[in-house]
Amino acid sequence: MGKRIVYVEDDRQIGGWVKEHLTGRGYEVDWLTDGGKLSVRPEEYLAAEAGRAACDLVLLDVMLPGLDGFTLGKRIKEARPDLPVLMLSARTAIEDKLAGLEFADDYLTKPFHPDELSARIEVLLRRFGRLEEEALSLGHLLVYGEAERIVDARTGEEIRLTGKQHQIFQYFLRHRGRILTKEQLYEAVWQEPFLDGDKTLMVHIRYLREKLEQDPGQPEIIETIRGIGYRVRA
Repeated sequence: MGKRIVYVEDDRQIGGWVKEHLTGRGYEVDWLTDGGKLSVRPEEYLAAEAGRAACDLVLLDVMLPGLDGFTLGKRIKEARPDLPVLMLSARTAIEDKLAGLEFADDYLTKPFHPDELSARIEVLLRRFGRLEEEALSLGHLLVYGEAERIVDARTGEEIRLTGKQHQIFQYFLRHRGRILTKEQLYEAVWQEPFLDGDKTLMVHIRYLREKLEQDPGQPEIIETIRGIGYRVRA
């Protein structure tokens, strides 16, 4: 069973796609449209029961019917200070962020990319000791937490990537074993249409291979599939 996230969001459209995304990433998502079940005795709802795992993280919208997210979040933290709380809000004012961060462990403003949400959740789970550090072995590489940390198993040294290199490699890992076209990769990472003949992606992959491959001239991690694109083997 995956990590259990209690998610409080009254907007059904947003709640639906967030739950679908997180479920697809292996989380067990307990979605509530208001804070009623959490407001009186939060420690009971967040604890394990028959057929239900204990909560590992609370994902909490600010604007809720009845009790607002700030008040609910404070009650949760008072009852379970060991539990990470991530606030979600369309409010971008610094005053609102500071108010949220008085008790919450992170604050993410809407709209947000689902991959950023997943990354922040993983960081909090790791910080609170709720995410086991299981390494994915790729040749001579040990990859932790979907490329949050990459270690060369031969030397024990950590390999550091730039922002775009990190995003490209993350996308490869999420689609391990699949052949990805240049168009797919570019549009997923840059969030804009791919223009035929653009060499930007190829340049970034060349630099990425220089960091990851034992022999960049004969890559074994990021394979070139001639005439189609690239693949990282499962």
